Amino acid sequence: MENRSHALMTGIFTIALLVATVLAGLWFNRDRTERVPYQIATVQPISGLNPQAAVRYRGLEVGKVDDIRFDPATTGQVLIQLSVDKDAPVTNTTFAKLGFQGVTGIASIDLDDEKTGSPRLASSVKQLARIPLRPGFLDQLEKRGLVILDKAERITASIDAMLTPANQQLILGAFDKVGKAADAIEAVPKQLEPTLARLPQLAGKAEQSLASFNALSADASKMTKSFDKLATSLQAPDGPINRLNVTVDRVGSSLEGVTSELEMQTLPHLVTMADEARTSLRAVRRTADTLNSRPQSILFGAPDGTPGPGEPGFVAPTK
Repeated sequence: MENRSHALMTGIFTIALLVATVLAGLWFNRDRTERVPYQIATVQPISGLNPQAAVRYRGLEVGKVDDIRFDPATTGQVLIQLSVDKDAPVTNTTFAKLGFQGVTGIASIDLDDEKTGSPRLASSVKQLARIPLRPGFLDQLEKRGLVILDKAERITASIDAMLTPANQQLILGAFDKVGKAADAIEAVPKQLEPTLARLPQLAGKAEQSLASFNALSADASKMTKSFDKLATSLQAPDGPINRLNVTVDRVGSSLEGVTSELEMQTLPHLVTMADEARTSLRAVRRTADTLNSRPQSILFGAPDGTPGPGEPGFVAPTK
């Protein structure tokens, strides 16, 4: 009996020692960090995210996921409960994304901030502050992959529509025309060979023409200098142009004197002579008219004129 009681006491002591060791380990290893609760509400898929998953702020671990459950107030929405160190700079512009560890598929919460220096986001157990969850890299890749696949399907359908038998005939005809055009282009160098052979001669002639042009330019420059000298001599104070201007002034003065003499003396005489000539012509015209109507007046003279009023023989006209 003593051996059994001794064994029982030994077993009880061993179990008590193990329990004390476990409790001491839990006591010394407990997390004494003061944490602030936050919440994430999302309708995005959170595959691979489990409670106790790490929460990182720009790569530094600052907390963990406490709980994941459905939102009883909004159907289809998931609530993620977080515990974050109070020293973590969670602000009003902080947002969350799902991060994945390698190829294991285990997800974590990655926090980041849009703007440095934003005010802190206050949160408590009674009034939880919510952090928005944005699509992660894989979600964006999935959406863009779907868009790319849709476009690829459209391109494939367009290519299938282009490769109908009728379009194939057109494409083959176009290739045939391209081949003929290539053959024609290949024959062009052979046709250009005579022209290319004459290029050295043309280059020599061009050089000669250039030399002639240079000589002509030199002659032109000499002629320009001669013209400049001639213009200088013509415009000199005692030059031909000045003398010509003096001569023209003198001729103008003489013409003005002649003109005034004509106006004052000659023109009145000419006007008088013109009036007398006009009177003589009128008398000649009357004489000619009389001869035409009465040729006998040359022998018998002019008839007496018709008596006027008050003259003897005047007869008043009757109506």
